[in-house]
Amino acid sequence: DWQHMKPAILGVIMEQFMSGQPVMNAGESEDIEEGEFFEEGDQETVATIKELLETRVRPAVAQDGGDITFKGFKEGIVYLSMRGACAGCPSSTATLQHGIQNL
Repeated sequence: DWQHMKPAILGVIMEQFMSGQPVMNAGESEDIEEGEFFEEGDQETVATIKELLETRVRPAVAQDGGDITFKGFKEGIVYLSMRGACAGCPSSTATLQHGIQNL
């Protein structure tokens, strides 16, 4: 049930942002296949992540001239693609963090 999962998922996301570690490790982007990827057993979690992205995060990012799309979910890590004004923006991580904090 999402009401029980939401606090844990948001907690992990916020913990990552607060740690100061990079959202993506250098060199990992070459390992990501084209299209979406996730384990069959993670379909429900992926559906929830996509719903949050589509209904809450993506509209906010679009207001700043960018776009964010789901790429995959692997070993508890959500892979996203940021495009448009967000792709080269140094504050895109902070913007994403702010959006997630307000969910």
